[in-house]
Amino acid sequence: MRRTIRAATAAGLVVIAGLTLQGTLSASNGDGQGECNAATLSGRYLFANSGTALPPAFGLTVPTPSADAGFHVFNGDGTGTDTVTVRIGGTIVLRNLVTPITYSVNADCTGSYSVANGPAFDLFIAPDGNEFALIATDPPGNYPSSIHRRVSRR
Repeated sequence: MRRTIRAATAAGLVVIAGLTLQGTLSASNGDGQGECNAATLSGRYLFANSGTALPPAFGLTVPTPSADAGFHVFNGDGTGTDTVTVRIGGTIVLRNLVTPITYSVNADCTGSYSVANGPAFDLFIAPDGNEFALIATDPPGNYPSSIHRRVSRR
């Protein structure tokens, strides 16, 4: 009887492990439940970047140390806002600026994001939406690439 119970328990654990692995693999390759969409990004995400802005970004004529910090609010529908402070050299050029954003998310958890009348970025999103990697794609000379983490659902 004990051997039967142990064998049944072991078989059950193997089945559970197999199902868990299948779900993990599914989430990692964009199939099934792991697929992303605009609602994957929802809530507030903190960011901070520092680097060198290159001409012609921001009207610069020489490479200049730069930094920014703030947060994105994604509404889960392809729209949102950014609140950002930007320093170029020793000058604060934007302070707590709130600006609209738009974004798109593909089923494979890649996407794009743009600030109204501003820069554009490519996104690489965790399937659970808790974080994403971002890299600047426009304008030329714009430097950021970083990881952004969700800090609240709203």
